[in-house]
Amino acid sequence: MRDTFKKGLAIGLGLAMTSKEQAEKMFDDLVKKGELTQQESKDFIREMRQKGEESQQQIDDKIQQKISHVFDDLNVASKEEVRALEQRIQQLEDQQKLSDSE
Repeated sequence: MRDTFKKGLAIGLGLAMTSKEQAEKMFDDLVKKGELTQQESKDFIREMRQKGEESQQQIDDKIQQKISHVFDDLNVASKEEVRALEQRIQQLEDQQKLSDSE
């Protein structure tokens, strides 16, 4: 499952990079033709990059939620739950050692 996710992410990033390069080329062409100023091109690219980052964050959040739901459905303990149990076990072992030494 993890490999499939990594492959999908790599494909998505590759497509994003290709699209970014194509968009920049298109804007450069518009600037050369005089249909767009250099500043307008930079502003638009910056705005699109910001929107892309916001969209990526939303996608990342949704993926994290889905993964959490899957783990919950499978009844898999989280790292925090395991750490809490380890701490509790350590406390109980420490208490037992004190009781044994008395």
